Amino acid sequence: MNWLAQKIAFIGTGQMATALAVGFLRELLRSEQIYGYDPLETSRAAFAAKAGAGVQLCDSATEAVKGANVVILAVKPQVMHDAIQPLAAAIKSGSQSPPLVVSIAAGISIAKLEQLLPAGTHVIRVMPNTPCLIGRGASGLATGSAATADDARMISELLATVGIVEVVPEPLLDAVTGLSGSGPAYVFQMIEALSDGGVKMGLPRATATRLAAQTLAGAAEMLLSTGQHPGVLKDAVTSPGGTTIAGLHAMEQGGVRAALIDAVEAATLRSRELGQNTP
Repeated sequence: MNWLAQKIAFIGTGQMATALAVGFLRELLRSEQIYGYDPLETSRAAFAAKAGAGVQLCDSATEAVKGANVVILAVKPQVMHDAIQPLAAAIKSGSQSPPLVVSIAAGISIAKLEQLLPAGTHVIRVMPNTPCLIGRGASGLATGSAATADDARMISELLATVGIVEVVPEPLLDAVTGLSGSGPAYVFQMIEALSDGGVKMGLPRATATRLAAQTLAGAAEMLLSTGQHPGVLKDAVTSPGGTTIAGLHAMEQGGVRAALIDAVEAATLRSRELGQNTP
């Protein structure tokens, strides 16, 4: 893939779009290849400030998608219908070669996107998460009826600049949303709770928060780098009659494991509701 010949257009320039653009620019693209449109001027300005001065800000979605090879729909599910219309009109008019359309909106199915776009449009649906901003993201990817294996490889290569990518059947994208899409919030709450525990036992707040955050980051990196099952790594830290098993017992009594499972389930179900309730 000759990435330097590609034009990437963002419809919606919020936090997630910014995270993706910064990652793409870090490894594959030049700033002048990135185009963005958002009805909020403050959002466009923040996008340009983080992505770089060469990023092309547009006054309309029609202008942004003109000549684009890839169009990334980075808008809220509730406004997808209106946001996609300029793109659909541009493709239908034949004024440009149809771009590959990528949606990162939670809950909006590929079938709905394909209904809003001209027949045969290549559509890919992606669920990324906010750690993409620092190159540590986790994304799920599913392909539409007209999308090809080459399309999937192309977008996987783009997403690999901001973290890991898992290709899944589309029905599982709601579960990806509930797990990794919403997951950073669960982790932040865990860090805050661990920090509270440290403070309760006498640690200064700043020290407790840094230790908690580094502990979670280090444990996650250890699991990814070794490939071992989390239960095996847990057992390696857990000595008979020691401090860790006492802490684990307290977690089991508090229902931490069940609460995290319930959180993923609740967020997954909400993602499905968004898709069903969005026109």
